[in-house]
Amino acid sequence: MNKTEKLICLLLGVVLAWYVWNEMGRAKERQKYLAEQAAIAATNVTAEAAAPQPSALEAAAPANSGTNAAAEPAPALPATPEKIVVLESDDVKLELSTWGAVVKKVTLKKYAKDRGEISDENPPVVFDFSDSPLGAGASVEAYDVAEEKPGSVKFTCGAKSRVISLGANYRIELEDDGIGGPLSLGLMRMGDSKNDLLSVDSWAMDAGKGKEGVLHHCEGDSPLKGYLIGGLSGGCSGSKSAEGMPERAAVPFPGAQKWVAVKNRFFVTALCSSTAANTGFETTVVRDMSAANYRPASVSARVSLADGAEKRTSVFYVGPKKQSFLWDLGMKDVMEFGMWRWLCYPLVWVLNFFNNLIPNYGIAIILLTILVRLLFWPLTHKSTVGMKKMQELQPKMKEIQAKFKDNPQRLQQETWALYREAKVNPMSSCLPMLIQIPVFIALFNVLRSAVELRYAPFLWIGDLSEPEGLFASWFPFGGLNILPILMAVSTGLQSAFTPSTGDKSQQKMMMIFMPLMMLFMFYSFPSALSLYWFLSNLFSIVQMWIIRRQTAAKAPAKGEVLMGEVIDPPVTRQMRRHGK
Repeated sequence: MNKTEKLICLLLGVVLAWYVWNEMGRAKERQKYLAEQAAIAATNVTAEAAAPQPSALEAAAPANSGTNAAAEPAPALPATPEKIVVLESDDVKLELSTWGAVVKKVTLKKYAKDRGEISDENPPVVFDFSDSPLGAGASVEAYDVAEEKPGSVKFTCGAKSRVISLGANYRIELEDDGIGGPLSLGLMRMGDSKNDLLSVDSWAMDAGKGKEGVLHHCEGDSPLKGYLIGGLSGGCSGSKSAEGMPERAAVPFPGAQKWVAVKNRFFVTALCSSTAANTGFETTVVRDMSAANYRPASVSARVSLADGAEKRTSVFYVGPKKQSFLWDLGMKDVMEFGMWRWLCYPLVWVLNFFNNLIPNYGIAIILLTILVRLLFWPLTHKSTVGMKKMQELQPKMKEIQAKFKDNPQRLQQETWALYREAKVNPMSSCLPMLIQIPVFIALFNVLRSAVELRYAPFLWIGDLSEPEGLFASWFPFGGLNILPILMAVSTGLQSAFTPSTGDKSQQKMMMIFMPLMMLFMFYSFPSALSLYWFLSNLFSIVQMWIIRRQTAAKAPAKGEVLMGEVIDPPVTRQMRRHGK
């Protein structure tokens, strides 16, 4: 490995170290606050619930607690027969129940349950909230349907009333008069995809050190984290044993919250805002008892709202994790783009812009790749030309190294003099790589969780949000994935075309090792990521081929230095004298 390559690795290490340090800093800021909240939660557990349910402190380390939480008794149902009222728009269908004046079922009419168009055999996505209806409180009372309008339904129960209205962009509004107490957000269930997850987010008015901000409760020190870990391939934070984990756990999280959301990979149900003060929430996690390792089957939440006002208005959202909709609600952090959010947001907008031009997200990814490569073309071109010049200077470099090997100071002076004479900057090859790191990380975050890619087809790919999985019954590891193989081959070709000033054996090793490593990493990734990386490699190869043709036209016919060729140092008389 030469000095330039060592410097690149060092700079990459600095970037990664800074990222880890930043995340550790955020975790430390939240640690004290979360510990205080957990202690408060432990003291608030009632006597009858204390025995069957883990406290917030126990929830922080559920694998070792050994506690089991029995299912909490369901509220008594009214003797009056239940009546279902339908409220519908072009996007959503709500099924409302007179038992509690709640939303019992939500149908997203534009999202199919499985691949393909919506049909009788492939119905739209349905969220069944029967176990935890949206808008439910501590008790269930029988309501009457007082008034039905095209966009709303009014329920009454004595002096109490609730108007449920269906707004634009998957919003549901509850106007309560005389109704106090908590409100349920509904319920999310784990999907069948190995990339699916269940998680809870909230915007805490005090997220530590007196600052407000988003908390992703499947990470950090949240007492909910231990119950959200798990999935077909690890879920939020990795896989773990189910030993000692309860079948059902209710974990409180006190403290003022701006909003609370329960989400899976592509969809979310949330209490976005309320005129009553949000004082905290309780999350109920039900475990998948059929899974060998611990895996959450469903997650629901109930938000505590301060009493004191006779009337209150609460806005809910039940729909896709679509950036434009969540942005308008002040909930863009539900997308969970992390520290690269400033770059992810415009990438999502560009992806949707291209899809609006040509309605196919595969083509949108191709256009996005072209745009990114064109933006970086001047930098990568300058970098490649610089590496080519550095390669051509290697014979002179070896001579200087041999001549001044016993005088490091003179060696450094002569080396930099050679660089100045040839107008070469050895650092020029580092900048494009460093700049593209956040771009790739941002694309990784966008393409793996963009609801726009769910069941989006392209050529032979049935779903850009999942691996291709061709001939799954014939091939191991979930089927044959062609794009990761093409990506690995193109990575090897790119390495062969890249000018190298290092050892020839090291270059050959990297041409083999790097593609194999990329194939292993990307084989089970969403095909959208493999498509982007493969196309990006192709553009790099084309760019290097163009530069190779340009330099070949200028170079003398004999002794021409080819792109990718590693020049062996000349054997001088002085080197032979010293046995080199």
